[in-house]
Amino acid sequence: MKRIAILAVIILMTSGGALRADPWQKSVDANLTLTQNAYSNSWTGGEAGSLSWTFNSNSVFERQFTTRLNNKNTLVLFFGQTHAQDRETKKWAKPVKSTDRIDFETVFRFTLERVVDPYASGRIETEFIDQSDPANERALNPVLFTESFGVAKVLTKAGKREWTARLGAGLRQHLDRSVLDPSSGEKRTKTASDAGLLFVSDFATPLADSAITVTSRLSVFKALSYSESKKLEGKYNMDYWKAPDVNWEGVFTANITKYLMVNVYAQLLYDKEVSLAGRFRQSLSLGITYKLM
Repeated sequence: MKRIAILAVIILMTSGGALRADPWQKSVDANLTLTQNAYSNSWTGGEAGSLSWTFNSNSVFERQFTTRLNNKNTLVLFFGQTHAQDRETKKWAKPVKSTDRIDFETVFRFTLERVVDPYASGRIETEFIDQSDPANERALNPVLFTESFGVAKVLTKAGKREWTARLGAGLRQHLDRSVLDPSSGEKRTKTASDAGLLFVSDFATPLADSAITVTSRLSVFKALSYSESKKLEGKYNMDYWKAPDVNWEGVFTANITKYLMVNVYAQLLYDKEVSLAGRFRQSLSLGITYKLM
């Protein structure tokens, strides 16, 4: 957060342009989904009860501060758990995390009314609870910081339909706190950083009189330097960090009534350092939604 605050102060001090009184354009959508089933102790089919819940929130705050400076902030929050009952004892086991994400990004775009606009952005990605090591749970870990600057283009903007693209230089810092060493039992913080080129495309459009919303984001990061490259020399994966990292996300949301919604989320990831194959996840949920703003 410190990096982003410094970035915002510098940009606001150097942006120039006539002051404008444009208010914040605010949008906060939140939804909660719940699935539950239970069986009595006399049930003989071998089934067991379960309880699954997921909370999703998507917030956007945008403002034109001056005639030359636009700021857009996006906050995405996901968290969900699954509780399962033992088939024999009927006791409830410790809940297992099903989804977890905190993603905040701020983008400052210099609206110079040219073919493209210069921009600078900062992003933080982390999790509420890191359960990658069951013996060493950590809050708000791991953390990925991304700073970027380059050029942006608003390809389409009509009402709530918007499509923007950005291309620039990107800097990333990876932070993994209190990593437990199984041999020594000691904990230490792992850090790594890389720099390269970043491309981001954001698209959102309402359908059917705004009852349906479709959003899509594609980001591609091509690393040109990596702080840990020397440690990998001679290993089979020494060049894996050079492969582009691809992240595509798509969300389809349909409001059945004012408070009931259907949400379909899909994500496709490719990071050669994590897996040689692409990773895919998808979720379908029916739940309660509420539009705060």
